[in-house]
Parts: sequence; structure tokens; C-alpha cells
Amino acid sequence: MNMVKSSILALALAAAGVGSAFAAGPVQLTIDAGKPGPMINKNVYGQFAEHLGTGIYEGMWVGPKSKIPNTKGWRNDVVGALKKLHVPLVRWPGGCFADEYHWKDGIGPREKRPVKVNTNWGGVEENNAVGTHEFFDLIDLLGADAYVNGNLGSGSVQEMSEWLEYLTSDSKSTLANARRKNGRNEPFKVAYFAIGNEAWGCGGNMTPAYYTDLYKNYYNLMKAPADKRPKFIASGGNDYDTTWTDTLSRELKGRTDAISFHYYTIPTGKWDVKGAATGFAENEWISTVANTLKLDGMIKNNVAKLDKNDPEKKIGLYVDEWGTWYDVEKGTNAGFLFQQNTIRDAVVAALNFNMFHEHAERVQMTNIAQMVNVLQSMIITEKDKMLLTPTYHAYSMYVPFQGATTLPVKLENNAAYTLGAASVPGISASAARGKDGKTYLALVNTNPGKAADVVINVAGKQVNAVSGSVLTADKMDAHNTFKNAQAVKPAPFSARAAGGKLTVAVPAKSVIVLSVEG
Repeated sequence: MNMVKSSILALALAAAGVGSAFAAGPVQLTIDAGKPGPMINKNVYGQFAEHLGTGIYEGMWVGPKSKIPNTKGWRNDVVGALKKLHVPLVRWPGGCFADEYHWKDGIGPREKRPVKVNTNWGGVEENNAVGTHEFFDLIDLLGADAYVNGNLGSGSVQEMSEWLEYLTSDSKSTLANARRKNGRNEPFKVAYFAIGNEAWGCGGNMTPAYYTDLYKNYYNLMKAPADKRPKFIASGGNDYDTTWTDTLSRELKGRTDAISFHYYTIPTGKWDVKGAATGFAENEWISTVANTLKLDGMIKNNVAKLDKNDPEKKIGLYVDEWGTWYDVEKGTNAGFLFQQNTIRDAVVAALNFNMFHEHAERVQMTNIAQMVNVLQSMIITEKDKMLLTPTYHAYSMYVPFQGATTLPVKLENNAAYTLGAASVPGISASAARGKDGKTYLALVNTNPGKAADVVINVAGKQVNAVSGSVLTADKMDAHNTFKNAQAVKPAPFSARAAGGKLTVAVPAKSVIVLSVEG
């Protein structure tokens, strides 16, 4: 009788949305270290800095005369924090801003540069204080690679080709000499160059066929010395649209190294009312997780188009804009896209990392939006103050995966986290062999209210212990503030085998990255 009552109670609780609480036994996780997969390109952890709100001005650039400590105008505190993430690459100047940016406005003496209006983001004045040379100063300070996004929307073939010449020419041409006059004798190293951005939308409202013809024209006239020629990126689609990837991978073979793809995680799935960054209910926690996990299917669908049209696998899929997008914080400029950053954002970031690792063969670059003060940022600043967000900490924890080799992971008995009609896997995992030879394991618990036990096995090997760090919090919207900048931060984590098994207790709403010890 008691057993029957227990069964009825379990079914009732499952229907109420807490069925995962009665999963039988721990999650079983097996790493197959004997079957290494593709390498995780370091650029999967790339960043994005657009002329948007205080993302660059104030947040990163204060100018060389500022009282805030800086190097060549870039804030020392922000640069120092970003360097700890081993930032591999930065995309600039946009975004939508890129297709209204005219590069000659941003060179020469800063006091003589024209003042424009940033029509995309807030209608504020753009004084062009940060231009080509300033951006490459940042690149040099970070020790990162440069990803430059060219203006296809409002520019011209001549303008874009001349920018590439200015950047890369080692000749005595007028443009190369102008670069020298402006302070840079040697050519800049441009690792990647995109021809346009979001051509389907703010970059020109084009069709794939029209953009393809334009791309061919521009690409044909983009000249650079062979040893300084960047990899070229074509502006692809977004969300569930695979038409762009299909068309571009058929028509641009041999002319592009990658096709871009954009996807933003919105709690409600609606652009007009996206959902709040803080103070949200659990239904928006699970909807956010569920919506970010949709990216996996989108990547698979686009990769299928690439596999059909590019079986040689010469074209990458670059998710060069992604992240959470909420309603802007009350009292801020709606065009500045400032939002708070919580433990939910760290969980979203880690889930995306795990997905990107799963598709490492094609997904060779991603760029979160954005670095500072905009959308899902790493850092928030206020005048001379700076704090690190939970998303920053997620990036910091995943540093060992840069350049690592993926290892297959099998999850069994992985109970779902369910709330109402929504249901997502309770545990997400990814494993890799780091450049240091160690095996690393990342675990994400999507359930905000219940811990999960995970038994770790490495096929053919005995696992004695794991050590690393854990990021979690007591509340779903826990975040760092200038009054309490350490509210959400990683803590040391370790576990040892007992009775021949190694069981890791993964806290609710947490991200864990571990080194597996034999």
C-alpha cells in the first residue's frame, strides 16, 4: 500500500514539474579517452566589441589623458581582466555599426576626426576617437588576433579594398605611407575580415542571391600580400534560416573561409518583450535554458548544408554573435543594450560552450555579444569602477578547453529538469584533453533547485580524483554589484573516489570544470 502511495505521489510531483527529483540513482558519465575527436579552436572563445553604448567608450576606452589608469587610452583594469581570459580574438567595429562605419573617419589626429551620429545605437554622437590604430593597440595589449568587419551596407568596393591595403600593404603606396604617417610602420596583422554583417537585416536587407553576387565582386577586389592576407568571412543567416548557409556554401566555394551565423537567447522568444535580466520567475529560467539549447539543432541543420555543399570541410561555421538578450535595465538608454548579468547567464554560457565543443569540426569561431557593458558582457564598469560578471567567470573556468582535443562523453540516467510543459536535460557535459595533456571535464546543472550526483568513469582507466572550480549561487538571479562585487565567483572544488567509484555532487544551477586525475 505504501509503495502504491509513493508511486502515485511521484507521478503527481512529476506532473507538477518536479519529476526529476525522483530519478533513480546518479547520472552515469563515461569519457572515452581512447577516441579523441577534433580540436576545439581557441577562437571558439572569441569576443566582440561594437561601437554600442558604453561598450567601447567609457567601458574600455577612456583616452590617454584620462585620470583612470590606462595604456594608450585603454583602461588598464579592463585590459588586465580580459588578458586573464586569454582572449584569442576580438571582432570589431560591429555588428550593425560596421555597415555604417567609414574607416577613413577613424584615422589621423583624433581632434580632427569627423563627429557622426550612431544611428543604430541610441542616436548618440560618435567622435571616432577609436579607429583602426586604436583598435590594433587593444589587440596588441590583449595579445589577441584581429577580426575586422567591413562595411558592405553603406560603403563601396573601393572603400573596403583600400582599407585592406591600408592595413596590410608593405609597399610605398599612398595608403601604406598614410598608415606609416599615422604611427604604424609595419602592416597590421588582420587574421579575419568579414565582407558585411547581417546582410539579411541591418546590413542591407538583402536576399542570399543578391548578397552572394556582391560578395563575389568585393572579394575579387580585396588585395593583400600573400603572407598577410586574412581569412574571409561571408555574412550568413540567423535562427532557423539555413538558406544563407546553403546558398553561400554552394556559390562561394574557394572564395570564403567561413560563413557567419547569429543567434540570441531570449527568455520569452519574443523581441518586443524579451524578459527581465533579474527578478524573473523559474518559468523564465527554464525557458532561457530551453531556448539556448535550440542552437544545437540550428548548428546541426547548417552543418548538414555545409556537409552537402562542402564535403571537403574547407568552410567553417562561425557563430560570431550569440548570447542572452533581455529587456534593457530601467532608466538606461534603450539603444545602449545594458543588462545585468546573473548566474543564469553563466549557465547559458557554459551550455553554449559544450554545444560548440560538440561541433568543433565546423564551429571554429564564436563571438559572444559583448565584452563590456553590452548584453551578456564579461565586465561592467561605472566611471573608474569595474566588476567581473558570472559570464566572465564561466569563460575563465573554461580556459583549459582552448586548443584542447575533444573526447566523447556518454551520459546515462540523465534525468530531465522539468517545469510545466518545458523540459531540458538535467546535466550537460563536455570533455577534452588539454594542451597540457590533462583530461578536463565540464559539467552544467540546469536545474536551479536540485543538486545532481554524477558518477565519472574514464573508459579503460581508473579515476582517483577530480579537482577544479565550481560556480553557483543561492538565487536564480544572483549577480555581482559594485557594493558586492564578489557575490558570484568560482570556488575550489574537489572529490576523491570511494569504493572504486568517483561521484561528484553537482550543485543546483552550477558550472563545474574539473581536471580528472588517474
